Amino acid sequence: MSAAPVAAAPPAILVLGDSLSAGYGIDPRQGWVALLQQRLAREGFAHRVVNASVSGDTTRAGLARLPRALDQHRPAIVVIELGGNDGLRGLPLAEVRTNLTGAITLAQKQRAQVLLVGMRLPSNYGTSHTQAFHALYADLGRKLQIPVVPFFLEGVAADPALMQADGIHPNAVAQPKLLATVWPYLAPLLTSETLIR
Repeated sequence: MSAAPVAAAPPAILVLGDSLSAGYGIDPRQGWVALLQQRLAREGFAHRVVNASVSGDTTRAGLARLPRALDQHRPAIVVIELGGNDGLRGLPLAEVRTNLTGAITLAQKQRAQVLLVGMRLPSNYGTSHTQAFHALYADLGRKLQIPVVPFFLEGVAADPALMQADGIHPNAVAQPKLLATVWPYLAPLLTSETLIR
């Protein structure tokens, strides 16, 4: 007598981020990552979302945490939202590039698709530095052949009504807009085979 087939686990989307994805200052259930899980269900995707974001994380810290997260969750997709803390702390761009490259290649070696989420620095960090920081994301996307969200806080960072009092973190009202910014780049990575029938 043959055993009944075991249902395959739903594919995982691993979000490796910092406070912007961890839901700093708001109820995490209102954060864009939680809203992503809701949207996937609404649109018929079976994916489960794993939020591996930690407030304050730099690219170095995220890279250090990634191998364990990959082993534990075996994600089909990895969303990397890191770099903002590196930029605000003035860490060398070469280090940011190296760490992000390492994280992307680690995920790719596990056969995961990768989405990189781009960030910008405030203008007071100097024009040349802020431009170089932002360009780093698109450059990595081209070289490693992955999609890149141009700027995660597009339409949010400059609107005080969408930001917390610290002027750094989006508030709960902004979270659907963050998801709307990410979704067009994430949606093509979701395969039709995982649609709920």
